[in-house]
Amino acid sequence: MPLSRPGQTARRLAVVALLLAAAVGCGDAGGLEGAGSTPTARGPARLWPELTPASSPAFEIGEVNTEVVKGVKVPGDDIRRVDPVGIVRAEIARHPGDYDGDRAPYRETRRRMAECAKGPGHGSCPVLRPYYRDLTGDGRDDLTLGFPLLPGKTTAVRVYTVEKHRLVQVMAWEDALSGVELAGRSLVIRSPSEVAGYEYRLQWTWDRDQRAMLLTHDEMLRTGPRKHSRQPSSASPAATPSLSPSASPSGSASVSGG
Repeated sequence: MPLSRPGQTARRLAVVALLLAAAVGCGDAGGLEGAGSTPTARGPARLWPELTPASSPAFEIGEVNTEVVKGVKVPGDDIRRVDPVGIVRAEIARHPGDYDGDRAPYRETRRRMAECAKGPGHGSCPVLRPYYRDLTGDGRDDLTLGFPLLPGKTTAVRVYTVEKHRLVQVMAWEDALSGVELAGRSLVIRSPSEVAGYEYRLQWTWDRDQRAMLLTHDEMLRTGPRKHSRQPSSASPAATPSLSPSASPSGSASVSGG
């Protein structure tokens, strides 16, 4: 057991003495004290049970987004030996309508690819620094890559793995970014919201059945300071609105890609 420093020991003894003096002075018998009234527990309420459950999605949003990257080889099945700039060039070649021509939405990205002679993250090269981590759980590194879609304000984020000696894209997303994080085997993207003091936070996690990074969490979270409520702290839980149909439906925030 590690020894405590003399100063730490003295401070601890002083704190114990103060606590004992306070207990004696207040006549505290050490019994349990009530924490006050608690809100009444309410179970989930099912709305519109008469509706027939849907059997298919209303919109095609591409939950499973994978494709083999053609024209890019993986020497020794080592993704670290693949040129990230070459990967982005291959994507640009697959989508000429997005990058070629004066009216192409991402024309500036293609033009700046000529500045990538020194590799990603140097000078005006649009390809950002690559990151490597095992996201699929196979014991080998995978690649997370990003590049801005210029002249706009969105950034493309991609994840690649190696399967059967081929480079495979297992996740793709475009959005205005506040931050990107690798957490365990998940990729988390934070994006600004049109609501002040909030941001969108989306998390992709590897799914071994679909062989892809799936969107497993989609949240709108507070980032700014909370406004002080005018409601008194002693308000009764009964003041909470009941679950009943309303004449004015409330909208819920959604996330859309760029």
